[in-house]
Amino acid sequence: MVPFQRRTLLKATVGAATVAVVGETALSTAAQAASPFPWIIDCDGWGAKPPTSDIVLSHGTTRKIIIHHTAYPNSTDYSREQAVWLAQDIQRLHQVGNGWADSGQHFTVSRGGYVLEGRHRSLETLASGTSQVVSAHCPGQNTMSIGIENEGTYIDETPPEALWDSLVRLCVAISQQYGLGAHNIFGHWDFRATLCPGAAFYAQFPQLRREIATALGTSAGDIPERTWADIYSSIGGPVVRVAQWLLKYRGYNIAVTGAWSAAMTAAIQDWQIRNGLPPSPDGTITNATWDCLVPELDKDATGDAVSAVQQAIGHKGYPDVALNGIYDHATKMAVKDLQELHGLDTNGKVDVNTWCAITGGIVRDAFKGIL
Repeated sequence: MVPFQRRTLLKATVGAATVAVVGETALSTAAQAASPFPWIIDCDGWGAKPPTSDIVLSHGTTRKIIIHHTAYPNSTDYSREQAVWLAQDIQRLHQVGNGWADSGQHFTVSRGGYVLEGRHRSLETLASGTSQVVSAHCPGQNTMSIGIENEGTYIDETPPEALWDSLVRLCVAISQQYGLGAHNIFGHWDFRATLCPGAAFYAQFPQLRREIATALGTSAGDIPERTWADIYSSIGGPVVRVAQWLLKYRGYNIAVTGAWSAAMTAAIQDWQIRNGLPPSPDGTITNATWDCLVPELDKDATGDAVSAVQQAIGHKGYPDVALNGIYDHATKMAVKDLQELHGLDTNGKVDVNTWCAITGGIVRDAFKGIL
């Protein structure tokens, strides 16, 4: 699938079909009583069509939550009927437009705060906490992450309070069921070339994680110092370009394309061996690999490592940052802004924690004040 295709389709098909609204009685009293999450509207409750092929489960693999926005207009209709329409329209798009078996995401949150099951059996597997539905929300992550679509477009705007509160509640439930922490929550663009989940929304992620951590009763020992966005041969987009710039900085002849290659896997494995780390069969850049791959940078830095910084932050709400390999004023100001957002010292120096934060990872410092 080419980058941005799914989001473009989502925008292009809004309102393309009129759908029937499923009333409150569609989710039976018996079903509500049997569900450990009666506040989530299941597929029957919103009138989902059957999957076009078998739903596949992945057992014991769930490691993270990935947050999306739907790229639909920011509707002021906060009703249940709008939430039902949304779920039905997404399923129609994904089945008819994309040729998928079912809705790509596991769950959907409407702007009115309604939470709906996405792909069939997602609610069932959430209740067990031992397996997840193999989804279609993020290539390379569909067997190991729970995908949540949030109604709206959040490039310049932020989600309404009702959506926010329901998203926190849903993330807490998912985290409890799968044994995850607030440091396991990422955005779609941390693993893919896309504008999703939107720059304005993404800037709120540190606060989102703090609220989830508080609700989970998280202690300081529960949050690792750094949790990087782990990438490997099935991942593409800006974060792969960041890794390619860093490998170039370390002396490897790697083209910066955003697409994984056999040469990139070989370079990562060589770097891992040189640094006393086990080589990853698929080139996974593990936490330990990131830790030793990134260099510390100051105001006088230039070259490929600075290009890596600019690649990481340029598309995340900092349009003034140019990809020029010079640690200029715009780059420094963006770095300092991100440091403040993630609870780091705002000194403009790019140390390992700053690298982690700007490349999509989570740092313990971002949880200051609640741990």
